[in-house]
Amino acid sequence: MAGINTMLQSIEKRTFYVHLTYSIIEGVILGVLTLNEFVLVKTLKGGTYSVSFLFQTQHIVFVFAILFYELLKRLATGKLLVWTAVLTRLPLLFFMLFPSSFAEGDHTLHVNLFLLIFLIYYTATPIVLPAINQLLKYNYSLQKLGMFYSYATAANKLVVLIVTFWVGVWYDINPGVYRLLYPILGIMGIVSIILLAFIDSKSHVANSASQPIKDYLGDSIKRMIRILRTDKPFRDFEIGFMLYGTAWMSTSSVATIFFVKELNLNYMSIAIYKNAYNILSIMLLPLFGRWLSRFDPRRFATIPFWAIFLYLLFVAITGIFPQNIAFGNFCLFYWLIPAYISYGVFASTMSLSWEIGASYFCSPENTAYYQSLHLTLTGIRSTFAPVLGVWIYETFGFLPSFIFGKITLLLAIVWMYQSIKRYQRKA
Repeated sequence: MAGINTMLQSIEKRTFYVHLTYSIIEGVILGVLTLNEFVLVKTLKGGTYSVSFLFQTQHIVFVFAILFYELLKRLATGKLLVWTAVLTRLPLLFFMLFPSSFAEGDHTLHVNLFLLIFLIYYTATPIVLPAINQLLKYNYSLQKLGMFYSYATAANKLVVLIVTFWVGVWYDINPGVYRLLYPILGIMGIVSIILLAFIDSKSHVANSASQPIKDYLGDSIKRMIRILRTDKPFRDFEIGFMLYGTAWMSTSSVATIFFVKELNLNYMSIAIYKNAYNILSIMLLPLFGRWLSRFDPRRFATIPFWAIFLYLLFVAITGIFPQNIAFGNFCLFYWLIPAYISYGVFASTMSLSWEIGASYFCSPENTAYYQSLHLTLTGIRSTFAPVLGVWIYETFGFLPSFIFGKITLLLAIVWMYQSIKRYQRKA
């Protein structure tokens, strides 16, 4: 038994070092992309619906998560990750050909190319996330999964914090610097994903002789329906996330438009607000990482649901009472202080609940499938929620769109609490 424990600790240590390095590199990438929507609106002069489409590109790719899960089963994990890295990150090099600045006018071509490149970029997510979940659950003990994951995520957010601030300052000096930054991110993205191939994989399942993918997809849909019908705790977890996701996706793009058009925030101010919530998130992640193993995932999910509810409440109040004070180029809106404190709690808890919460409902060999199902449902809600939010804003204004989000979040919270009373989770 002692020998097994020693070997497990050695595997965990090696896995953690690779996972940590990956998280740090991805932190640099995410730090730049945190301002992506604002680059589209402020620099490329994109319209309101283009913001919702950019938001959709991050999530609509999850519709194909079950297909990518089949690829994950049929191909060696390392080989699949290498191909994913190259094919989805290289297109970022095309940003070198974009103009450094845009005058007022029609920029449809460049806006559409921007959206297409990032659609390709985010196609990697439904491959990489299930692979990470599968690799980590095989190489970390269940008791330490949340803890190790929270440490790597905290390091990721610390890097995001630093990069976001300096990139925000840089954008205010030279809005066209994205032409340099995005190609660099492409190379870094290739390196970071390939790093994951160095984590031990016990899932090199060669199913090349099994049924064709098109037949498998039909079976996968039936299996998906069967899991949602029979695994009632997991089904309720996903229904709660469907309600939450509709609320968050429908208001996220609207909030971006609100900050640019109503509050007229510059890049530096946006970066500082984002850094403020990241600081709190980093501080809270280790605590919540330990809690995740002790709480029912449905109960844990209500924490970020309440946090994003408060965030939307305080953002809405900012629109009604926009009192603020300026510190050089930074504009401090008083009601955005509690808004971003709430968002910090949301960021630290949702990064755990959404990314690995589904893992707690199943055995290790089913982790990738459950996570793929989780991602597929995320993709389904992304097909309508972002556009719905912008439509509510265009038709009724900012306040009704935020009210819609808050009502939907309350429904998600009530659903989770009722589910806990009705069913106990299996794993």
